[in-house]
Amino acid sequence: MILSASRRTDIPAFYSEWFYQRVREGFVCVRNPVNAHQVSRIPISPEVVDCIVFWTKNAAPMLDQLARLDEYDYYFQFTINNYGRETESCVPELSERLETFMRLSEKIGRARVIWRYDPILFSDQYTPEYHLKSFETIASALGAYTEKCVFSFVDIYPAKNGRSLNRMNARWLSAGETDRFAGELARIGRQNGLSLATCAEAVDLAGHGIEPNSCIDRALIKRITGAAIRVGDDRQREHCGCAKCDDIGSYDTCPHGCVYCYANARPDTAAGRREICDIHSPLLCDSIKETDRITERPVKSYKQGYRQLTFFD
Repeated sequence: MILSASRRTDIPAFYSEWFYQRVREGFVCVRNPVNAHQVSRIPISPEVVDCIVFWTKNAAPMLDQLARLDEYDYYFQFTINNYGRETESCVPELSERLETFMRLSEKIGRARVIWRYDPILFSDQYTPEYHLKSFETIASALGAYTEKCVFSFVDIYPAKNGRSLNRMNARWLSAGETDRFAGELARIGRQNGLSLATCAEAVDLAGHGIEPNSCIDRALIKRITGAAIRVGDDRQREHCGCAKCDDIGSYDTCPHGCVYCYANARPDTAAGRREICDIHSPLLCDSIKETDRITERPVKSYKQGYRQLTFFD
């Protein structure tokens, strides 16, 4: 099993103690987002978890206790961009996030920390020129601390982020503008020793050396664990290349306040839900109700041809 922690919320930034408690107890519960009374109980022992994929804008709360994950293989998708407070109201300052990224890379290795520059939002304020300048600033800082940068362009989800993006006068580039913009990203990436890849994008940028990405990445997991992972696809969106995973997050629980976010339909509720988080509850920001129907989710390891190894031997 591949564990995703989490596309739905920022577990490292806000719920690391809850997560470590779940590791200690060996299981987690997840409420079905479309059937509120259906709860899955998921074993997460090292014997069944092949790899954990963390998604975050701030891994700092996890750094001092990573030894608690010594029995697990894992890597981080770490988003760093450079929007203002009107767009990302509660993320740490850029300098602080860069420092955290560097510390994490020094602890676990640069191949296991993927820099995400996404989503790319264009507006009157956030022009292509603005993004290229920001991208170059961040790339020059992180080139020695990661191998790869993944980027994507913002998507509209009318019920979730459509109104916010309309208020910002978000716009999209033409095909020619996108190609020129991506070419500049690729040039900056090469100058800083970074390979570039896209996340769930239809546009073909192979001419710039930019390939489609798998965020839940079988090749990287094989590189980390020494074993091929025989598991199916998990297409979150069209053009998504991810392998199947089990996500343990919960929607409407991330207080970062990003206006483009598709996981917070009600941003005003996220801070309140964080306040009620009980680290001893198997559900994130929630508790088991008498009306819940709890089922054990069958899980297993998907490793094939496993061999013990030191990282990247």
